[in-house]
Order: sequence, then structure tokens, then C-alpha cells
Amino acid sequence: MITDFAKLDRAFNPRTVVVIGDKGDNKYMWLTTQSEFKGNLYSVQIAPQEFEGIEALGVKNYTSLMDVPGPVDLVIVSVPRVVAPRVLDDCIRKDVAAAHFFTSGFAETSTEEGINLEKILTQKAAAANFHLVGPNCMGIFNPLSGVKQSPSQYSGISGPIGFISQSGTHAVNFSIEANLHGLNINKSVSFGNGIVLDSADYLEYFGRDEDIKAIGIYIEGPKDGQRFFRVLKDVAAKKPVVIWKGGRTDAGSRAIASHTGSLAAQAAIWDAAVRQCGAVTAANLDELVDILKAIIFLKPVKGDRVAVTGGSGGLSVAVADAFAEAGLSLPKLTQKSYDEFATFFSLIGGGYQNPVDTGNANAREMKRILDILEADENIDNIVLLLTARFKSMYLTDKIINATVDVRNASPKPVAAIVSHSFSPEYVGNAQTLINKLQEGGIPTFVSLERGAQAIRKTFEYYRMKNGR
Repeated sequence: MITDFAKLDRAFNPRTVVVIGDKGDNKYMWLTTQSEFKGNLYSVQIAPQEFEGIEALGVKNYTSLMDVPGPVDLVIVSVPRVVAPRVLDDCIRKDVAAAHFFTSGFAETSTEEGINLEKILTQKAAAANFHLVGPNCMGIFNPLSGVKQSPSQYSGISGPIGFISQSGTHAVNFSIEANLHGLNINKSVSFGNGIVLDSADYLEYFGRDEDIKAIGIYIEGPKDGQRFFRVLKDVAAKKPVVIWKGGRTDAGSRAIASHTGSLAAQAAIWDAAVRQCGAVTAANLDELVDILKAIIFLKPVKGDRVAVTGGSGGLSVAVADAFAEAGLSLPKLTQKSYDEFATFFSLIGGGYQNPVDTGNANAREMKRILDILEADENIDNIVLLLTARFKSMYLTDKIINATVDVRNASPKPVAAIVSHSFSPEYVGNAQTLINKLQEGGIPTFVSLERGAQAIRKTFEYYRMKNGR
């Protein structure tokens, strides 16, 4: 298979999309999912009982792909598996740029029929050098053009992230979760069994895309490990790549076999190979989102010394533990900083060791506190603590504005952590704070542990990038 990146461009930025086999039984899932697509959307369905329902959606239906007018960039296939080879033949005859086969029931079932049908699809696509996405997958997501994997995804906007996923569920969940954290998708693909186009093909394609600034990957196992790591090394030299590997345990490895039929790799060997290529590993979806957020928003992390300010009392112990356990240090400040704190800092309910516990008494002096930490020679990174249980939005806005000012003026990375309890009021407050901070370029995390881990992983990325 020779990857034609011009055809992938057409598939990921389509002008014409055709859905084959959508039915009322599944509420015309794929046609309704593409309802915000900005190009030409057509249906191919031969069952007369479906015609009225399709046309009620405002979609023109044809009984043959060959009758669809003009070039077709992307076909979404939702037919029974026994019909899939005939549909592939039509896609090849029509010279479709690529086809996403949602259809499942192939080698992942470990049945003779499923394995044989997958071989037929693979052989037909390989002989025609046809770009088949899947099967057993959710396909392509491009929010700017309105091509979606799920109705729950957003459209009309774009962002800096490319996401490659062997799992459809993770592809959809990542796009939604990342969006809530201020990270938007540029392009995403769920590729399932990956019988023709595999992870390395999409990674190479995203590596060439100048609009994609960082790449996240969920993978269970590449078909060609040597090629995957060769491409990974090349792409990671150009832009950040963060990889969440599924099947890190024996139980996970067994689950992979029935999900996408991939082969698992030992976790330690996999992690070492990823690091040698200059990419970063993530343990789960939350960590994947956090690391990408830190890499996108933070200025280059050049050291592991962190100053934390905000909060009060016993929280400082939890802060110290979380950052130390993540492999970061909270060093003492310079004597110059301590001398300056002594001129104004109220020790009632606070203290200016590291963490700098402001309490309520010193919150109004946050700009001055941040300036001292920014100038301190013992500090590489600054972290602000905020709570969603605030009493004054005016004061909180002043603190946020002061932090944004320091972030914009300083070469040091600045991050924030917003703590909240799970009541609707505090969750809403937390989202407001996160949005305001990230609009100012400050990555914001929802727990001490997640923030500390993201900063450490970002430090690890820059250390690998700079060959240290």
C-alpha cells in the first residue's frame, strides 16, 4: 500500500460525502451525524422502505454509488459485513478518495467468516491501492467542515490537536473532554482494525499537516511496529506526540484481541521505545488531555523547580506531596525573596515558604507575590491555586488578570489548579475560572495530582527534545 496524501487530504477535508446503507432502525445515525456538514451529502440505499425517511432528512438518495454526481471524497459504509466487499468494489470503480467502514464483524470476532471477509477486503483494497479507513471504526472528525463521528461532537470551529485512535469510543470521548478543557480538534480519526491504513499512515499524514501543532494517540498495537516507530521518531522531531497505549496489563491485552484483533506489547518495552523516539507516554484519557494541554499552553519547561501560591493551611502539605510524588521539587526561595515578602506579607492564616500560602489576608497582593516568584532564581515554574468556592468574583478576576500579566511578561511557564467539590454551583464556577485562565494562555488543571503530573511530563518532553 502506497499512501496517497492527496487522497487523505480529500477524505479529511471532503467536499462530497456519501453514506451507504443507513437505515431507520438506527435512526439514520450516520446521515444525522453529518447534518452540519458544509459540503454535498448524499445517501445510497436500495431498500425502498428507507427512501421516505432519508428524503425527510433533506438528503438525496441514490440506489447506486455510480449514480452520485461528481467526484466523491469520503464514503461512510454502514452495511452488513457480507455486503462490504461489494460496496468496496463500487468505491474502487467510482474512484472514491477514501471509505470509512463502520461495518464490523471481521477478524476481531475470531470467526472463520469474519477473518475471511477481512482478508477479502484487504486484498481488494491493496490491489487497487484504495484508502480504506477501518473497518470496525468511527472514522473521521473534522469539526471545521462538519464531518463528525458522533452527534455529540461540536462543529464550526477548529483547534491545534490531531488525534489518532484505534477506539471509536476513545476518539469521541477525547474530542469532547479536550473541548471542555479548552483544546479543540483539528482532525481526528478512529481506524479500528486498520487493515489497510494503519496508525503509522495517519501519524505521517498529521505530521505533514501544518495546522496540527500536537498529536495525541490511543493505540492498542501497530500492524508494523518497525514502521510505526520510524515514523514516530520523524514526526516527534517536528511536533509533540503523546501516546496512550491500551492493553498494558494481561487483562487489557486479552480485551484487545476481541476489540481490534491487535497484538499487545509489553508495557516497559513499549514505553522505552516511545521515549527513544522523543514522544511522551500517557496512562489514561485524563493524562492524555492534561499533557497535551500543558504542551500547547505552557512556555517551554526548562526545569523541575516549582513555586506554588494560593490556598492556605494544610493544603500546603498536600501540594508538597503531590508535586514531590510527580518528580518535581518545591525548593526554598532565595533570601532576597524572603526579605521582600517580610515587608508586606501577613502571617495570619498564611506563610511565604514554598508553597506560598496566601490565605485570605494576602490574596489582594497576588500581583506582588507573583512578581517575586517570577524573579526568584531558584524557581523554574509558577503554579497558581484557586478554589471554585470563591466569595468575590471581583477579587478572583484581579488574581486571574495578575497571573495572565505575569505569564505574558515572563519566560517561565505559568499554570493554574482549580479545586472544587462536585456541586452544580462549584462545577460551574470551576469551568468559568478554567475558561478565563486558558483564554489568557494559562493551562488549568482540576486537581493537584493532574497538574503536577502534566508539568512533569511536559518537562520530560522538553528534556528529550533538547537532548538532555
